[in-house]
Amino acid sequence: MQKNQLTQDNGKLDLYKVLDQLIIDELVSKENAQVLKALDKNDQYCHMHPFTVITDRGWKNKSHPERLITSDELTRWLSDKTELETKRIDPLITDVNRVTSLMSFSYAKNFNILPVEVTSDVVYIATAQPYQLSWLSEIERIAGKKIQLVLANPEDIAHFLVEFYSVSKSVTQANYQTEDELMGIQNLEQLIEMGRTGSLDADNNHIVRIVDWLLQYAFEQRASDIHLEPRREQANVRFRIDGVMQKVYEIPAAVMNAVSSRIKILGRMDVSEKRRPQDGRIKTKTPKGLEIELRLSTMPTAFGEKLVMRIFDPEVLQRGFESLGFGKYENKYWQDMIKKPNGIILVTGPTGSGKTSTLYTTLRQLAKPEVNVCTIEDPIEMIEPLFNQMQVQQKIDLDFAQGVRTLMRQDPDIIMIGEIRDKATAEMAIQASLTGHLVLSTLHTNDTLSALIRLQDIGVPPYLIHSSIIGIMAQRLVRTLCPHCKEPTELDEDIWIDMVKPWKSELPKKVYQPVGCLQCRNTGYMGRIGLFEMLPLSREFKHLLSQDTSMEGLRRQAMKDGYKPLRLNGASKVAKGITTVEEVLRVSPPPMM
Repeated sequence: MQKNQLTQDNGKLDLYKVLDQLIIDELVSKENAQVLKALDKNDQYCHMHPFTVITDRGWKNKSHPERLITSDELTRWLSDKTELETKRIDPLITDVNRVTSLMSFSYAKNFNILPVEVTSDVVYIATAQPYQLSWLSEIERIAGKKIQLVLANPEDIAHFLVEFYSVSKSVTQANYQTEDELMGIQNLEQLIEMGRTGSLDADNNHIVRIVDWLLQYAFEQRASDIHLEPRREQANVRFRIDGVMQKVYEIPAAVMNAVSSRIKILGRMDVSEKRRPQDGRIKTKTPKGLEIELRLSTMPTAFGEKLVMRIFDPEVLQRGFESLGFGKYENKYWQDMIKKPNGIILVTGPTGSGKTSTLYTTLRQLAKPEVNVCTIEDPIEMIEPLFNQMQVQQKIDLDFAQGVRTLMRQDPDIIMIGEIRDKATAEMAIQASLTGHLVLSTLHTNDTLSALIRLQDIGVPPYLIHSSIIGIMAQRLVRTLCPHCKEPTELDEDIWIDMVKPWKSELPKKVYQPVGCLQCRNTGYMGRIGLFEMLPLSREFKHLLSQDTSMEGLRRQAMKDGYKPLRLNGASKVAKGITTVEEVLRVSPPPMM
């Protein structure tokens, strides 16, 4: 498309010309466009990007009335007109230090451009004004490389322009202040330079800004964990997103030490203690005002303290069982169990499989004004006013077993034990269940049947398991397909049959595969959901259990009673287009046949 068909004389996109073309392409109605055209040309809208002006109106797409016109959609429309590639700016894969070194913040802001990628011979620069190119030759000369333009959402450019340059400046300034200072890290290979003293202050403004950015950025990217990993020269910042680790940033080792100290101060931890592991917690707010809890854990390594922050989103507690991944069968089975007045309910699975979220959601449902809910945890992962929560304190010999013994004197109705790890804790849990209390706890086993073996391994006799256990559930988390880009694909029938055998499960009519788009950052997945395995404890099953029957006999009886393994539950979610066969096979163990 010719430049003058969309732009002013200076090359900037013209709102009225853009509107005319959108009318022709049937994205905007004539009536809506007329509203903007009637505005005074000196109106504030004339100083804004046309896409921002249009999306601020909240108009529906004329050709697709079911959806709003978005900046992303308009950017794709402009891409068709200019034949330029669109790019969603992703800080997770952007070398911020390198791209911000190409031009100053004021220069980038003046032309509303942002470098997003640098290769050996090409610099990719994002713009929302593809016809305003007075800067191009100068940057090409300075960079000494070919400049490749890409189109980006004007809101993204404005947002990341500030973020990239402010973070880069803070890291650079913080590192500059340490050039003549001793790095205060516990490093096995640390070089001691005589005559140099001092260290970077954790309350330094640059360090405060870096920490604030780090937390805010983690919230925006839906990270569940933040890892700060010291190395010899450059420390790594990594996020775990949807269960997968992703490298985010590299920070000079001395700056990372100060960042860790700042976080330890916020978490009320001992800043001077770098030899021993420590735990702490921070409560903060997201940019949207939502309260978030972070659990901190430090560990001494060869190059200093590694710090991990686990992010607990309070919105998880507000989720219903359906949003956790429970189907009708699982929900009915689980509700029947938690309505029992006494007994033990076990949730099994490895670390990070969502057991805590399931238990907290359950306790919130059970925590009525007339019920006393008490927990013993190591550590308390989320503070919940509806519960009475106690934390394990090994220094004063307050372990799980002693904690349950204490809770028994607190007139509880429901007790949640963070984990049954040993015989003493198991015996106290059984005693509590046999004296009229409902007990919920976790075990680290692969599946539900393995939980019975685990209890016997730690010394619980089969007859006590028979009399106290009312239900066992195993769970995992799988990534869910991005709803914006998933596409139908052919199903490998052999893999499907192998996954669901010996249980009969019809081949789904349609399955989907991940593709990758702007919304999911080209991963093809967005969010996670639970897979659940319920073990029915029928009279016949418990009778076999009390006779110390072999695991093979218990397995056959469980199958008769309707036992469905994790993979079968995963197969149902594949058939519904929620996840993929590969994801189910990745996280779930083969059923014990």
